Order: sequence, then C-alpha cells, then structure tokens
Amino acid sequence: MAETFGFQCVTCGGYHVGMPSFGWDYPIQYLLVGEQERGRRIRLTPDTCVIDGEWFFVRGCLDIPVREQEEPLSWGVWCSLSRQSFERYEELLSQAARNARESFFGWLCSALPGYPDAQELKTMVRIQPWPTRPLIELEPTDHPLAVDQRQGITASRARELAELVLHPQDRPR
Repeated sequence: MAETFGFQCVTCGGYHVGMPSFGWDYPIQYLLVGEQERGRRIRLTPDTCVIDGEWFFVRGCLDIPVREQEEPLSWGVWCSLSRQSFERYEELLSQAARNARESFFGWLCSALPGYPDAQELKTMVRIQPWPTRPLIELEPTDHPLAVDQRQGITASRARELAELVLHPQDRPR
C-alpha cells in the first residue's frame, strides 16, 4: 500500500498533504462574455453552464493516475456537449438511479497549467453513479495530457503540477 501523498513545496516551503484536486467554477468560454452581460446571457450552476441558450457545458473529473499512488491527480474540467446530449445529461443529473453506463461526446473547455493548449481535445463524458460528477476521458492522442491520462505520471510530476496551480504568481512567464 502506498503512503499518503505529500510533498515539500519548493515555492512556498510548506508541506502539502494529500493528492491534489483542482477545478474551475466555469468553462473558459464564460470569460468571453463581458461581466455586465453574464447575468443575462449565462446560466451557471456548479455542474452546468449554458451561454446564450446555444452553448452547453458540463463539469466533470479528468483523472490522471499517479504511479505508485492510490489516488489520481484530479482536474475538475468543463466539456462542451451538443444540445441533445446536454438535455439528456440534465435529465440524468439528479437521478439517484441513473445509468452509469451512459456517455456523451464532448470537447474539453478548460486550460490546465503545465500542459500545452488542451482546449478542444475530444472527450467522452462518462456518467457515474449519483451523486458523483462524470469522468472525462480524453481521446487517445499524442497530446501530453492525453498521454498522461493513459500512462500516468510520477509523484514528482504531480508535485510540479500542484505547485503551478497553488502558486500561479511564481510561474515562469
């Protein structure tokens, strides 16, 4: 059994315990709508986002296995869905007996620190038992994020990614 993941942060000097999990409150497209217009044009919940009644997004977990660790590094990301898939997703969202085998094609709509542009990577949004958010599975490509999801990362790489999120002001520009 692996020890609890923890690391000495080279940026702040603190010791962080537990496998990190990071997420965003909205898809990146949310930022394309001016602040004054968001209340009128966007319907945002913790799990869904609709922009102008035309663009549909769902929040899910993109897990990256960490070698020799029990827990994955988990990114809370957003994916776009078609209207039809989104409507079905909303039907399933609050169902305690939802079918955990359903899945939907989508496009990744989140930027992840430590990776080249990952927006618009093809995904499968895989429904999980209630009340768990869906798992996001990337199409198997040579994009570094897709490779990491398939092959896993080292604990050292998990620490590096965590430091990028925990200390964004200290990122190299």
